[in-house]
Amino acid sequence: QVQLVESGGGLVQAGGSLRLSCAASGGTFSTYAMGWFRQAPGKEREFVAGVSWSGGITYYADSVKGRFIISRDNAKNTVALQMNSLTPEDTAVYYCAADRLKYRGNVSHHPADFRSWGQGTQVTVSS
Repeated sequence: QVQLVESGGGLVQAGGSLRLSCAASGGTFSTYAMGWFRQAPGKEREFVAGVSWSGGITYYADSVKGRFIISRDNAKNTVALQMNSLTPEDTAVYYCAADRLKYRGNVSHHPADFRSWGQGTQVTVSS
């Protein structure tokens, strides 16, 4: 099973950018689709972005489309989330997650389809 550790969160002003990174270990990272989710206080965890095991397919929530970019480096066992034009509504704890299936043909946005989760990194956007 893949172990995941996120980094890169912090405090940023509205309109700014942050880059989150997720480092994987202990499994065959390159065989799993990866996703980023977020959870704001009092709200359910929601899908943000996902990338297929090969990196060839990406999928974004409508709320971040055009602002966030997900990418992966299978040689380095990392997945990143570049977040631009941040707004206070993006404030949340961000989690990376690995799919429970190897070589899934698409990118799921359902949390139940992801088995391994990181501990999360806080992103706070001030107005």
